[in-house]
Amino acid sequence: MKAAVLHAVNQPMTIEEVSLAKPKAREVLVRTAYAGLCHSDLHFIEGLYPHPLPAVLGHEVAGVVEQVGSDVTYLKPGDHVIGCLSVFCGSCSYCTSGRTVLCDNTEVKMLPGQSRRLSWEREGPINQFLNLSAFAENLLVHENALVKIDPEIPLDRATIVGCGVMTGVGAVVNTARIPAGSTVAVIGCGGVGLSAVNGAAIGGASRIIALDTQPSKLELARQMGATDTILVGNDDPVQQVKDLTGGGVEYSFECLGLKSTAEQSFAMLRPGGTATIVGMVPFGIKIELHGFDFLRERKIQGSSMGSNHFRTDMPRLLQLWQQGRLKLDHLISDKMKLEEINEGFKRMKGGQAVRQLIDFGVA
Repeated sequence: MKAAVLHAVNQPMTIEEVSLAKPKAREVLVRTAYAGLCHSDLHFIEGLYPHPLPAVLGHEVAGVVEQVGSDVTYLKPGDHVIGCLSVFCGSCSYCTSGRTVLCDNTEVKMLPGQSRRLSWEREGPINQFLNLSAFAENLLVHENALVKIDPEIPLDRATIVGCGVMTGVGAVVNTARIPAGSTVAVIGCGGVGLSAVNGAAIGGASRIIALDTQPSKLELARQMGATDTILVGNDDPVQQVKDLTGGGVEYSFECLGLKSTAEQSFAMLRPGGTATIVGMVPFGIKIELHGFDFLRERKIQGSSMGSNHFRTDMPRLLQLWQQGRLKLDHLISDKMKLEEINEGFKRMKGGQAVRQLIDFGVA
């Protein structure tokens, strides 16, 4: 099969012929239909997060089951599925307490460098990325990395639910659990941030302030449910939020993964407010906050993939899309062939693209 292989950080991926092992117990072979280009992938391409190389990246994906291994009971060939990096075992303390997103069973959620599902004749094993490796024509994954969906759902829409939408909406409704009538600020209006805006609208927020440096993304934010927008430039965005709200918001969501914006998300809270860091702050970077601000019961927390229970959350999100309440069509900015993947990441770095999809031509 063809796959995009990353050999070294800050180097273009190359398109190579790669081999997959046959499905073993509880493993599933999936024909990839679409794979999304996510900013998280870019972090690994740029070396901001370490990962053994060579590797096939990609983690936002949907496709069709081709083959199942022994003991697979949840899926059968022909099923339409979404992949999720939040693969779970179902038996560890996190899973049995309802926090499957934090599963720590390394036999299922294998650590980087542990998997031997991918190989390359001239160099031996290739590292699987986040137990998925979506930038390839096929996936070989544990059955608990997949959720079965209605075959009537277009697979391109399903793909973006697999990471960006789940992460953004989930941070609002699962991690922060905003009550109806809340005031909300969302920093960064890429695919995740726009989904957080949409999630706040679905959750009944009374005021949703979207912040970005790109006017086009702020226009999209209005379509997703933002009541106010701030074009970030020379003025202090924290003060602008406080001026709009008379003192700050109850909930803020940082969707860029930057030290500065993480600190701003906390600073724009009113007393008793909660900041949720959704973006991936680069490995080793520390966030600095004023200790005094905690005296007024301000909080800051992280969110992993929207604190999802993906086998129930993702089908529900797709139902909301069918009802017209979840906005997915606005998020897909471009489709491309696998061979165009490096150009896609260049567009992402330029800040214009929202969600780009690799189209593998699966009907």
